[in-house]
Amino acid sequence: MATVLKPPTPLPPTLSQPSVFLAGSIEMGRAELWQDAVAAALRDELLIILNPRRDDWDASWEQSSANPQFVAQVTWELDAQERADLIAMYFAPETYAPITLLELGLFAASGKLLVCCPPGYWRKGNVDVVCARYGIPQLPTLTELCGAIAIWSARRRVPTTP
Repeated sequence: MATVLKPPTPLPPTLSQPSVFLAGSIEMGRAELWQDAVAAALRDELLIILNPRRDDWDASWEQSSANPQFVAQVTWELDAQERADLIAMYFAPETYAPITLLELGLFAASGKLLVCCPPGYWRKGNVDVVCARYGIPQLPTLTELCGAIAIWSARRRVPTTP
């Protein structure tokens, strides 16, 4: 069974199972709850899902390095991405997702990205070029992204001996 961790829950010192960070469109609540759909699709996988969509997010929080709640959120996300074995990234066509573009740049060379950028995303061309340059696999739909994560998870499982 998959374990879902969200901020502000502290990350454990070590992640006991393969882990995937769900990077992508949130847009201050404008984006669909795609992270929940991915977590539901992967519920039977033996992995840790690191979901940055905070249940108690307060949209009135100033997005400033002087705001401790905001700093804690961004720090959690960066730490989780650095520690994750895989980063699954979704660019929802109805959003701009500037932070996701930033994260694509930060982790493009990491070798641990899977990207879903459907037609209609305003900077799809940029995402496509970056993915091609760094050999980042792209999936056309969220369903196919979930399937790719499940395949990745199955390959990570260590067979147990009787």
